[in-house]
Amino acid sequence: MNYQVSFATKWSDFDPNRHMRHTAYNEYAAEVRVRYFAAQQFSIADFTKHNIGPILFTEETSFRKEILMGENITVNIKLAGVSKNNERWKLVHEVFNEAGKFAAVIKVYGAWIDLSKRKLTTPPQEASVIFTNAEKTDDFEEILVKNTF
Repeated sequence: MNYQVSFATKWSDFDPNRHMRHTAYNEYAAEVRVRYFAAQQFSIADFTKHNIGPILFTEETSFRKEILMGENITVNIKLAGVSKNNERWKLVHEVFNEAGKFAAVIKVYGAWIDLSKRKLTTPPQEASVIFTNAEKTDDFEEILVKNTF
């Protein structure tokens, strides 16, 4: 499933150099993740119901082309990796400027956390569609998780 969202950027997304602030890219990527989860029938209300939430271990952004003040953008989401139990995942977001030119790539490595125990957890079965329906990157891989005690 190809999933992308187009956004009308805001004045506050830009810095004094008149291009998009570096943190704005990550904020749009986070918005796409939450919208994608909801589109897969696992919304913030479901996070609350199951007392879990997504967390990030790493977030890496590479900038390729400026996004200038007033430009609209499109951000997609692809699955780069997932563990067998869906506990851990790697997602990639590509950001495109208004002309459709590749502007940035954001790679995140995350997991699900139990909000009471404050420990990593396996998501409920109904969350598995998040990963089975996702478009995969060309270098998709299974994430191997070592048991740590």
